[in-house]
Amino acid sequence: MEPAPLARLIQLADVAATDRVLDVGAGTGYAAAILSRLAASVVALESDPSLAAEAGRNLAAQGSGNVTVVTGPLPEGHSAKAPYNVIFVGGSVEEVPQALLDQLTEDGRLVAVEGRGNAGIARLFLKTTGVATGRRAFNAAIKPLPGFERVRVFEF
Repeated sequence: MEPAPLARLIQLADVAATDRVLDVGAGTGYAAAILSRLAASVVALESDPSLAAEAGRNLAAQGSGNVTVVTGPLPEGHSAKAPYNVIFVGGSVEEVPQALLDQLTEDGRLVAVEGRGNAGIARLFLKTTGVATGRRAFNAAIKPLPGFERVRVFEF
């Protein structure tokens, strides 16, 4: 992700020093390193084992001891360490899966870019009384994350 949309998404998430964060699509660990300086703890989720290993090395070299790198399917999140105060989705998705929204704490925040290419819209989802609702924040064109493609169905 380019630095400008990354910074805007992190700012939108309003990460506090006491927050537990899930970084979905951690890649080589760049966003997780930034989030580790803002939050109490970060779980960096990556689906590609070689990228996860690289993220682990990069984060260790940066002294990011409050980050745990895990591998697994991105749309499922990482329920073993849930709930999270903040979920940061590090790429565009066609839609945010309910599985991720379910891993938010009450008053938790999820930031993601929905849509592809120049049609991407950064959204902030807030969970209140058990229901997560999203609002539009800004336009953003970022690369898509694998595994978040909408299942095509025949509709009459």
